[in-house]
Amino acid sequence: MLTTEPTAEREIRSTPPAGSATERFLAIASAVDCAARGGGRRKLEVGGNDQLARLAHNVNQLFDLVQERRDDGDAAALRELEASNTRLEYLIANTPAIIYSSVPTGDFKMTFVSANAARVLDYQPEEMLADPNFWFEHIHPEDIPRIFSSLAQIFSEGQRTYEYRFRTRDGRYLWMHDSLRLIRDSAGNPLEIIGSLTDITDRKTMEEALQRKGDEQQALIEKLQQAQAQLLQSEKMASIGQLAAGVAHEINNPVGFVNSNMGTLCKYVETLFGVVQKIEELALAGDCGARNQALLQQIREDADLEFLKEDTVQLVRESMEGLTRVTHIVQSLKDFSHVGEIDWQFADLHHGLDSTLMIAANEIKYKARVDRQYGKLPLVKCLASELNQVFMNLIVNASQAIRGSGVITISTECRGKQVTVTIEDNGEGIPAENLGRIFNPFFTTKPVGQGTGLGLSLSYNIVAKHGGRIDVQSEPGLGTRFVITLPVDGPTGSGT
Repeated sequence: MLTTEPTAEREIRSTPPAGSATERFLAIASAVDCAARGGGRRKLEVGGNDQLARLAHNVNQLFDLVQERRDDGDAAALRELEASNTRLEYLIANTPAIIYSSVPTGDFKMTFVSANAARVLDYQPEEMLADPNFWFEHIHPEDIPRIFSSLAQIFSEGQRTYEYRFRTRDGRYLWMHDSLRLIRDSAGNPLEIIGSLTDITDRKTMEEALQRKGDEQQALIEKLQQAQAQLLQSEKMASIGQLAAGVAHEINNPVGFVNSNMGTLCKYVETLFGVVQKIEELALAGDCGARNQALLQQIREDADLEFLKEDTVQLVRESMEGLTRVTHIVQSLKDFSHVGEIDWQFADLHHGLDSTLMIAANEIKYKARVDRQYGKLPLVKCLASELNQVFMNLIVNASQAIRGSGVITISTECRGKQVTVTIEDNGEGIPAENLGRIFNPFFTTKPVGQGTGLGLSLSYNIVAKHGGRIDVQSEPGLGTRFVITLPVDGPTGSGT
C-alpha cells in the first residue's frame, strides 16, 4: 500500500511523460512512489487524451487535494488518496512489465520491485530487495560484461536499454528487455533509477529460429553454388577430354599414313643408295678411262655422297622416333579422356598416371624431374577418367609449387584391399593456417586469374565418390605430400 507522510514540500525535476507508453507509465509510477516515500510531490505534465494522460491528471489533482487538506488533517482526502494509491498499486502489479527502482550508485541496489515479479520470475519482491546483489547475480554471465561496459552512460544520457538473460527460480533463463531511466532532483543530482523489465523470450526464440532458418538457407545456397561450380568444372574437364579424344582421333589418321610412308621411304632410300653403290662399283671396275673416273669422283665429292648416305639414314630414323612420340601422345590423350566410359571398370592406375604425365609434360619438364616409384598394383575398380583428373590436378599443383627446379615423386603401394597413390614435391609447401582450407571450394592462394580454387575441392569429391580418402602433409619450405587411398573393389554400390 502506498502511503504519504507529511513532509517539507520540495519540487523534483521530471521529464514529461511523453514518448512510449512504458516511459509515461514509469514517470507516473515514479512520482507516486517518490511521494509515498516522503520525497515530495512531482508535478506531472499531462498530454494527450488516453488513459495514461487521464491517470496523470488524476494524480496531479490528488496531489493538489492532499496539499490543500494536509494541514487540517482531512480524513476524507487521505482516504481518497489511499484509494488512489491502491488503484496505482493494482495497475503496477498487473502491468506486463516488472517495474523497479534502484539507488543511483555503483551497486544499483533495488529499492522497489513490483509484485508481478512473482508471476514472471517466481521471486517475491521482498527477497529481491533484501539481497543488494540480486540483480547482477541473476543475469547470465555472458551478458554481464556488455551491461557493465555501458551502464555508467546512464548518468550522461539519462536512459539506457538492454536485452539480457535473467535466471528464474527454477534455473531457466528468460530474455528480458530492460528500459532504465535516471531521475534527478531540482538541483540536478541523481535521485533514483527506475526501470521496466519485459519478458521478450518468445520474441527472441522466434528471432533465433528465423536466424537458424536463414543460416540453413544460406548454407544451402552455398552448397548449391559449390555444386554448380563443381558441375561446371566437371563439364569443362569432360569437354576437354572429349576435345582431346577428338583431336587424338584426327591426328591419328595423318600420323598413321605418314608413319607408313616414312617406313616405305626408308626402304626406298636404302634401295636407292644400293643402286648408286653398284653403279660406282661397275664404273670403277670397267675401262671407262681416266677422264670418266675423274669426272665420277668429282660428282661424288660435289654431292657429298658419303654424308648424304649417313645423314639421310639418321634423318629417317629421327623422323620415325618423332612419329612414335606423337603416336604415344595421341594414345595418352585417348587414355586420359576415356571418352564414352561411364561405367565402373577395373583399370590400371599406373597407365593412368603415365598418360597424365605425358599430357602434363610441358607443364613439368622445365621445372621438375619426375621420380616414379611404382609398386605392384592390382587393377582398381574406378572411373578412370575422373581419377586422371585428380592425378592431373595434384601433379600440376606440385609443379606450380616448385620455384626453380625440383623433384616430383610419385609412388604407389598396395595394402591389402586398398591401394595408395602418393604425389610429393619439394616445393614451397602450404602454410599451417591454409592447410585446413585447401579442399574448400573457391579457396586459392594463386593470383587472380590463375586459379579458380576448385581443383582440390573437385579432387576431394572424386576420391570420396570412389570410397577413398585424400590426406595431405605439408611444411613450408620443405614441400607437400598428398596421399590418395582407394579401395581395390571400388565403393559399395558401384555395380559389377
